[in-house]
Amino acid sequence: MTNNITPSARPAPPLGGFQEIDGRRLFVHRSGSGGPAVVFLPGASAVGLDYFGVQQGVSQFTTAVVYDRGGTGYSDPLPLPRTAAAVATELHELLRSQDIAGPYVLVPHSLGGFYAHRFAQLYPRDVAGLVWLDALHRDWDNFLPPAMHLAACEQMAPDLEQLEQMRPALREMRGELLADYPEHVREPLIDAHESDEWIHVGIAERGTLAELATELRAGPNIPDVPVVALTVLGIDPAQQALTSERTLQEMHDGKTRMDAALVNAVSHGEQRILSDTLHHRLCFDRPDAVVQAIRDVVARAARP
Repeated sequence: MTNNITPSARPAPPLGGFQEIDGRRLFVHRSGSGGPAVVFLPGASAVGLDYFGVQQGVSQFTTAVVYDRGGTGYSDPLPLPRTAAAVATELHELLRSQDIAGPYVLVPHSLGGFYAHRFAQLYPRDVAGLVWLDALHRDWDNFLPPAMHLAACEQMAPDLEQLEQMRPALREMRGELLADYPEHVREPLIDAHESDEWIHVGIAERGTLAELATELRAGPNIPDVPVVALTVLGIDPAQQALTSERTLQEMHDGKTRMDAALVNAVSHGEQRILSDTLHHRLCFDRPDAVVQAIRDVVARAARP
């Protein structure tokens, strides 16, 4: 889908700034110092500042970067969806333009896993490590039951009418998740998430999951760098109401095996299973686990 809203109509970010790439502005916010720099890759319907809390924890020991992909969040509009290569190339240029030296520890969440993997395929020497936050994997369909295959997930995503009905509940949820954020960050971020533009963007980014996986399968595996995968196995009541117990168990088993295969493919990989949070709540319920995983990968990546 094409987003035709002009930059001037977009909400202003409560902090951070912009970097021009190919005549477009990308939102970016960095904090901390030192290296390797840590770069967060948001999931669909998420934006860089959703990871502000864990960014602040990481900034205590190294440079931490959050940003919005072109066409999403506070960045300038672009036709969506995009290829993984386009997103990865854009991120590489952003980091270079910001004078943030590589190699980087990439921290993808959900859909961000596809883009992190493509970045690693295109720029393997610029990847120092990976922290997989319950992220999507190109071999998802090989591990998950048919009802949860990527093409099926595209169809299951809520449409505009459903999201409209969910708005009050989503606002309440975001208020709870962001309760510890400074008010000047929290309130504008909640308001922006409720905008028609951001809702449309979230729908558009979920539209080609199977195509993105196919794009990634044409390239190599992730490079042999330190990896920690956080596999989230909490029970989502909403999902439980719509999915059979058998399918839920198969999904959890499949995700566990999928992330195990990911970490077993590198020399220094580790899987950490979290059963006390949900996919979309990971960075809010367990910032301690996220920051510790990043700290461990940064430390290992910094060793000779």
